[in-house]
Amino acid sequence: MLLLALDTATPAVTVALHDGCRALAGQTTVSSRKHGELLAAMIEQVLADGGATRGDLEAIAVGTGPGPYTGLRAGLVTGRVLASALGVPAVGVCTLDVIARAAVPAAAGRAFVVAADARRKEVYWARYAPTGERVAGPDVGPPATVAGQIGPSCPVAGEGPVLYPELAADPIPPRYPDAARLAEIAVQRLALGLAPGPAEPLYLRKPDARVPGQPKRVTPA
Repeated sequence: MLLLALDTATPAVTVALHDGCRALAGQTTVSSRKHGELLAAMIEQVLADGGATRGDLEAIAVGTGPGPYTGLRAGLVTGRVLASALGVPAVGVCTLDVIARAAVPAAAGRAFVVAADARRKEVYWARYAPTGERVAGPDVGPPATVAGQIGPSCPVAGEGPVLYPELAADPIPPRYPDAARLAEIAVQRLALGLAPGPAEPLYLRKPDARVPGQPKRVTPA
């Protein structure tokens, strides 16, 4: 199976090409405000590096967040449109699960947490077993509140412990998701015949941007 994986739910824009056994090519760029601008070019570069074309793809895997609305939307819309155009399945994978998969070695047999920046002085977070399986979450909340729930010196992967010392965590890598790990999760689910997660965004709160309300009526004096 030739699968393209991509994630834009964090400041990292990450893309990888996977053949069902290993990653053939990949690229990650950290840029908090250029997700849409970077993604299309990165997809074409990764396909070229892996010796493939869009027509060769048999599935698309996309990170579903949680994450800030604008960045997350760039990846999800691209993944869904590409899958629809090619007539292949689109597999959604929680972005925190992608980070967790890579964090297992650093957790060293301990249960751990993944916490990503949610802005507004909050974090998106979830708990994981030592194997990397999610056991609770995802959820969103202030770092100090999360710290009270996870306990002191808990191993925490993601951007959260780097940005928010009040998490009182034991920071472990990685800070951002890697599309190669996302592809591994998607390939494993498809190989086991498990129902793939929908390519739908995990919005845990309302977007920062709001649609303006009706204008107020002005009554002549």
